Amino acid sequence: MKKLLMIYAVLIATFLLFLYVYAFRDASEHSDEALKGGLHGDIGEKYVMVNFQSGIDYWKSCLKGFEDAANILNVSVEYRGATQYDANEERTVLEQVIAKKPAGIAVSAINPEALVVSINKAVEAGIPVVLFDSGAPKSKAYSFLGTDNYNAGVKAAQQLGELLGGSGQAAVITLPLQLNHQDRTRGFQDTIRTQYPNMQVIAVEDGRGDQLDSERVAKKLLAENPDLTGIFATEANGGVGVGNAVRGAGRSPQVKIISFDTDKGTLDMVKSGVISATLAQGTWNMGYWSLMQLFHLKHEIVQPLADWKQSGISLVPPSVDTGITVVTQQNVENYYAK
Repeated sequence: MKKLLMIYAVLIATFLLFLYVYAFRDASEHSDEALKGGLHGDIGEKYVMVNFQSGIDYWKSCLKGFEDAANILNVSVEYRGATQYDANEERTVLEQVIAKKPAGIAVSAINPEALVVSINKAVEAGIPVVLFDSGAPKSKAYSFLGTDNYNAGVKAAQQLGELLGGSGQAAVITLPLQLNHQDRTRGFQDTIRTQYPNMQVIAVEDGRGDQLDSERVAKKLLAENPDLTGIFATEANGGVGVGNAVRGAGRSPQVKIISFDTDKGTLDMVKSGVISATLAQGTWNMGYWSLMQLFHLKHEIVQPLADWKQSGISLVPPSVDTGITVVTQQNVENYYAK
């Protein structure tokens, strides 16, 4: 009887081992094939980038990274976006993209809430989605690739604090409803409060991501606050608008400006000294690694578990900091398009 039980136990153990090996082999075969193939896809595979204010220069480097990754992977890409700073328009564009069932979507969310339902709809339909530049933390998107925006605000405050010798009045012109700008503003305010006790943030104003609106707001701030000595603009259009306002009021270079991004208008103002410094984001990295992540998700490459979706273990990092550098008159020439 004992011998019979022992035989049954061995047979059962062998069967279970067979099942495990078979399942593991089945789960990894596709990954092995993809890796041996050098991560090459099919030109018929289309991945889409979706954003807002699609005509601005800022997105060019993101799209270039997306296209460069597509060339390496042998897949197709498409660029779609809301023409205005309008959540309803971006939501409509995203829904149109989802209806075409692309291989994957990279989205820059206009605010943390507006696209959550649409993003979740895409993921639930089996379309991989990653977020870049501006996130939607409550969504089911697999990853966020972008600047550590709180840390960027910290750097902006430290740069301004150094320029002002640790004392003076400062203001922020931002996009208060957009998560990345909220984080930049919070990092800036927290750093001024904790590291520069002789400095004060006297106002946080909405520049609407528009050069003329930002210029108008800055003119009002300058007129009402003669002791204002520093302004942090959390995006490029705002920086140029603030620069125009400060120069027009005859208060350059007394009023120091810290801006964001590296469009030509901003770089020209850094070069001339109107803008004291701007923060350069890793925008090419955002586009390039967004597509790389989407490709890995689509093809389920390098699976940590055979049932990774059910286990809640992602194939890609949930957050990727794409980096930031400070641009001043000393290194501005390096950032002009070649």
